[in-house]
Amino acid sequence: MSEKKRFQGFFPETVTFFESLKNNNNKKWFEAHRKEYETYVKHPSQEFVVAMGKRLRERFPGIHAVPKVNKSLFRISRDTRFSPDKSPYKPYMGIFFWEGSRPRMECSGFYLHLEPPGLLLGVGIYMFPKYLMDTFRNSVVNPKYGKELTAILKKITQKGEYTLGGKHYKRTPAGYDSGHPNADLLLYNGLHAGQQTPLPKEFYTPKLVDYCWERYFPLVPLHGWLVAMTQRYLSRPI
Repeated sequence: MSEKKRFQGFFPETVTFFESLKNNNNKKWFEAHRKEYETYVKHPSQEFVVAMGKRLRERFPGIHAVPKVNKSLFRISRDTRFSPDKSPYKPYMGIFFWEGSRPRMECSGFYLHLEPPGLLLGVGIYMFPKYLMDTFRNSVVNPKYGKELTAILKKITQKGEYTLGGKHYKRTPAGYDSGHPNADLLLYNGLHAGQQTPLPKEFYTPKLVDYCWERYFPLVPLHGWLVAMTQRYLSRPI
């Protein structure tokens, strides 16, 4: 990669593009501003994926960092087929680095979400695929794996800098003890932790890679637990 293609940070125009899109969420406006999307969103996002992927692979050699749309870059077009919201575009930017052999959304990974005026950095699995739900629940109540997970989550949340996500159900699923010490985790249909902040100054510089890694790092044990859980499922006797 030539010097001019190395990640140098995002632009103020990256932010103003999404601010404007939020107020002009229609195809006519987007097509008139497609060049801005390409210049200030897509291209620097691709460069960030390469730079951040290099950093993540120092710790996770198998991480997937693919600078393409529908890979590490989420599509800006919305799927409106089953949504009451028919606006055609997402007024935010999503970038994902995942680890595992399954499709990206079935794997744990590292996520960046720009939605002006804030930045969200998170780690985990947004929603478990159906085939992993029983494995997750059995791991939660397992004396070894459940204890490991609760210790990880306690350390992540104790300072109040990160929040957990994925809690979905109201009742303990059938077949599980509602009095179990980890029963609350049985209400989750995904498990992720993240931190949302105002946009930092590093967003506009190459230092964004370091900024993200520093905030991902405390969440590495959760990622490792989820990867190991998935591997246990995939390596089970058939």
